[in-house]
Amino acid sequence: MQDVLPGIIYSFAALFIILDPLLSVPIFAAMTKGQTPAEVHRQAFIAVIVAGGLMYLFLVFNTAIFTILGLNLPAFQIAGGTILFILGLQEALGIELGRSKGPATSAAGVVIGTPLLCGPGTITTVMLLSKDYGLLIPFIAITLSLLATWLILYYAEGIQRILGDVVTDIMGKVLGMLVAAIAVKIIASGILAYITTI
Repeated sequence: MQDVLPGIIYSFAALFIILDPLLSVPIFAAMTKGQTPAEVHRQAFIAVIVAGGLMYLFLVFNTAIFTILGLNLPAFQIAGGTILFILGLQEALGIELGRSKGPATSAAGVVIGTPLLCGPGTITTVMLLSKDYGLLIPFIAITLSLLATWLILYYAEGIQRILGDVVTDIMGKVLGMLVAAIAVKIIASGILAYITTI
């Protein structure tokens, strides 16, 4: 238990930072504006289901996916870490590089679920956690992070009203810097592992 708990805490923190549900609060609130509370709650549930489905898929079948595509983990670490670093910079600097906020006609839950919550960075993190901890610890961490994300989206309108745009924006930038820092660690680890395979 002493070894499991730190792994769960670290995995949960990494996933929660990368999922960054607080960043989704103003977008989700805007996309569901004017909808009934029941519909807003349904969209929050859909977002979590979409993100969770992808996360669990890559947690369980990552090795098979690698085998089919002829890839190895160090190469994916470097590529995924680079993408994650760019995503972190985008959030920290408030810029957009080839990413759409989602068409207005799309269901809020689907757009928030992917790519906003579960994008390349989240998938990379899930796969790396499975390498380090196996299946159980990341599975628990994913479940906890999805539960926290659902609660935040469930109360998105109230959170947006309490925090305001300025505080939400600041929190998004801070989380973006943390994502970039995690990405640097992933890239460095991938380079070292790749060198040993040469």
